Amino acid sequence: MSSSPDIAGILENTKELDRLRKEQEEVLVEINKMHKKLQATPEVVEKPGDTSLSKLKNLYIQAKELSESEVTVSNILLTQLDSLLPSGPTGQQRRKLVAEGNDQKRKRMKVESDVQRVSPSVRNQIEAYASLRGEQVAARVTADDAEKDEWFVVKVIHFDRETKEVEVLDEEPGDDEEGGGQRTYKLSMSCILPFPKRNDPSTTQEFQPGKHVLAVYPGTTALYKATVISTPRKRKSDEYLLEFDDDEEDGALPQRTVPFHKVVALPEGHRQ
Repeated sequence: MSSSPDIAGILENTKELDRLRKEQEEVLVEINKMHKKLQATPEVVEKPGDTSLSKLKNLYIQAKELSESEVTVSNILLTQLDSLLPSGPTGQQRRKLVAEGNDQKRKRMKVESDVQRVSPSVRNQIEAYASLRGEQVAARVTADDAEKDEWFVVKVIHFDRETKEVEVLDEEPGDDEEGGGQRTYKLSMSCILPFPKRNDPSTTQEFQPGKHVLAVYPGTTALYKATVISTPRKRKSDEYLLEFDDDEEDGALPQRTVPFHKVVALPEGHRQ
């Protein structure tokens, strides 16, 4: 019988699949390290001889090749498994039951497949957003074509993996809001900025003096553009010293303290 060699081949390919996934995770870690480096010191790419962007490109190429290899090995495994399964009506009925009786699972697998096709880093980003449920984040609630961007502190209620929309709750709307009650929004991932972890400052990116950031204005739930004057590390505290744009008092910009976990990177193209 040929079943033993077939099973041996299947086991060999499952090992190869595990190896490819482990390599993808390792490459993903390196990509995330490069992202953090470039976010913390974007000016480094302008220095002569810097190879940061070249390294990042090579990492993405490697991630793409590993992802394509994973798809290839998965297809081989499917073919091998089909060759061992009973053929004819029984197989057709089984496939019909899987297709019709497990619709939710099929949708989830489709979403995961779509994510995998994009890139491992995007898949990791989606997992990160899915884990934000119940947490406070910064959210842009204005339309893309609005004259000004408005950012508020909101609470994540749900993340839809299929539409990649984040449902959030504005727990403290302003007095001018219609109805004055709590309000929900469905926003794209690009409209959401997670805050740093309050209980883990050691892993938080520190913005250097002179850097423009987006920060929660003291006593409010609104975020505005600000300039870093002093860092938590230099102040030996958990607060930044910031100057907010358009916060002039008596002809000068007052310096205000804001906890590090209420400060995020200024989005590209921010309008205020």
